Amino acid sequence: MIAANTAPVLIARLIGPWFVALGLGLLLNRRFYVDAVVQGTHSPVVIFLAGSATLLGGLAILNAHRSWTADWRVIVTIIGWLFVIAGSIRIVLPAIASSVAAGIYAGTTALAVTGIVVLIVGGYLSFEGYRR
Repeated sequence: MIAANTAPVLIARLIGPWFVALGLGLLLNRRFYVDAVVQGTHSPVVIFLAGSATLLGGLAILNAHRSWTADWRVIVTIIGWLFVIAGSIRIVLPAIASSVAAGIYAGTTALAVTGIVVLIVGGYLSFEGYRR
C-alpha cells in the first residue's frame, strides 16, 4: 500500500510526463490527432477500450489519493474524478461520447487548446512530483 503522503507525488510523477508528452504530441501533430479522433469516434471498440482504460485509471488514482486539499495535490484528485466521469460516460453513453468528441475535436483549434492545457498541467505536475 502507498503511504497517503507519497501517493500524490507518485501519481504526479506518472501523469505529469505523460501529459507533457501528450500535450506536445497534440501540438506538434494536430492533423494526425484530428484524424485519430475522427476514426476513433466511429469505432465502438475504441470507444469501449478508451472508456475502460480511462475509468480504471481514474479509479486507481482515486483509490491511491482522493483528498480535497488546498494545494497542488487537489489537481491529482480532480484528474482522477475527470477520468472516472469520462470513462463512465464512454461506457454507459457511447453514442453521446462519440458525437461530443466528434463535434469538439473535429478541428485543429480545439486540439491545440487541449494540447496547451495538458502541457501546462503536465509540466506543473512533473515539477511538483519530481521536486520532492
